[in-house]
Amino acid sequence: MAEAPKKILLVEDDPMIVEMYKMRFEEEGFEVLVTDRGSEALEIASQQRPVAVLLDVILPEIDGFSILQNLKSSPDTRDIPVMLLTNLGQESDQEKGRQLGVADYFIKSQHTPADIIQRVNSIIINKTA
Repeated sequence: MAEAPKKILLVEDDPMIVEMYKMRFEEEGFEVLVTDRGSEALEIASQQRPVAVLLDVILPEIDGFSILQNLKSSPDTRDIPVMLLTNLGQESDQEKGRQLGVADYFIKSQHTPADIIQRVNSIIINKTA
């Protein structure tokens, strides 16, 4: 019997980025869950238990830092690795992410989908080892 695909949650409001990352992660055998809403992201993470969350910071409704804080404060989702994937490159933003428990911080313009996939796989392997 085939292994079920690993689920990843992509929280992003730019349709072009969603399509690019969705396609690349699916090529690598992931099931990609997508939303651009913070409340929905929290619900999906709690119910679907993805192996990782890729989270933009600038979103409608709730910003990514608030979503991260909620994910890390819930017993259901606190152990899910969250990676921020954003255009915010200020050191203060990166530090805020680290303080809230982010597994990694990626500035969109400085990383390719292949970089992100490699890092997600590395985090998943280290988490299960």
